[in-house]
Amino acid sequence: MAEERGACNIFMEKNIQIRLIKESDAVAVRSLSGQLGYRLSAEETVENIRDVLSNRDQAAFVACLDGVVIGWIHIFRTVRLESKSFIEIGGLIIDENYRKQGVGKLLVRSAGELAKGEHIGKLRVRCNKKRIEAHQFYRALGFTEFKEQKVFELTIEV
Repeated sequence: MAEERGACNIFMEKNIQIRLIKESDAVAVRSLSGQLGYRLSAEETVENIRDVLSNRDQAAFVACLDGVVIGWIHIFRTVRLESKSFIEIGGLIIDENYRKQGVGKLLVRSAGELAKGEHIGKLRVRCNKKRIEAHQFYRALGFTEFKEQKVFELTIEV
C-alpha cells in the first residue's frame, strides 16, 4: 500500500489538505489521541508512525487546516484465511473543535480511495460501544453494522 498510494497522497477540499502522515506530525497526533483518552509518550508516537510508514500494509493520513493537523486516520490491510482481504480503520480522530465539519468524511474517503486503488472492496471499522456519535457518523457514511463482538486481551510480560 505504501508505494502505490497514487492520487491518495495529497488532495484539498474545503481548505482541508489530506496528506500522508510524517514523523513530524507526532506531537499533533499524540495531542489528538489524548482527546479520546489515549496516552502514549512522544517517543512511542514517533515509533508508531515510523512503523506505519515502513509497513507496506499500513497507511496513515492527516487532515490539515492552514498547516495545522486537525485529524488523522490509520488504516491497514487485514488478511483472514476464511475471507477476502479488507481495509480496516485502526483509528480516526478529529480535533474536538472541528468535528461535524466534514473532516472525518474526507479522511474516510482517502481510505476508500486507497482501498479502491488496491482493488480491495471492503472498508471496515471497529468502534467502542460507548462512542455513540461515532456510530452515527459511520452509519451516515454508509457503513452498516454487521456484527457485535467482545475483545479479549492478555498481557504478556516482556
